[in-house]
Amino acid sequence: MYIRAYLRASTQDQDADRARTQLQTWADERGLRIASWYIEHESGTKLDRPELFRLLRDAGPGDICLCEQIDRLARLTDSDWRKLRAEIEAKAVRIVALDLPTSWSMATNTDDFTGRMLSAVNAMLMDMLAAVARKDYDDRRRRQAQGQERAKAEGKYRGRPEDTRRNAGIAAMLASGIPWSQIQSTAGCSRATVAKIAARVRGEVPA
Repeated sequence: MYIRAYLRASTQDQDADRARTQLQTWADERGLRIASWYIEHESGTKLDRPELFRLLRDAGPGDICLCEQIDRLARLTDSDWRKLRAEIEAKAVRIVALDLPTSWSMATNTDDFTGRMLSAVNAMLMDMLAAVARKDYDDRRRRQAQGQERAKAEGKYRGRPEDTRRNAGIAAMLASGIPWSQIQSTAGCSRATVAKIAARVRGEVPA
């Protein structure tokens, strides 16, 4: 059994490495060793997350995916969460999250019956936490949109200023044929931003 730690933040500006100390401390207190770290800068609302799926490719049956919170794994829609959960179950990877104490014994339990019981309980709790994480995301987006509409009505909303320097760099990298994943890493932006600039370069959207 290997413990594989997964750290995620939505953007390069956020610190995905922030929870590393917490995860390391949790493992140290139980005499466990973290075999590998996977650090992701993608939104939890996206199913397409290279580092998470690299972890699943690397993992063998019974390996542990250790994360800070279930929402680090998923703020997904129900259908996408089901797809991700199916991938996790197909690999027989066990999820241990610091915000789900019932999952902790998954990393140390060796009794088959107890392990199966814990797996069933944790599967139910993970479904619940994943649903809560998505609802929290949807609620925050709705409140943000309402605030923007109110500000627009009052003539106060100007939107986020464009990072013209960064976007010019993205355009230059696109022109040089640099892969999108490398551009994301270099520019510290989302794939959607790269796609937007690519469309602009092709003349599909106004500058």
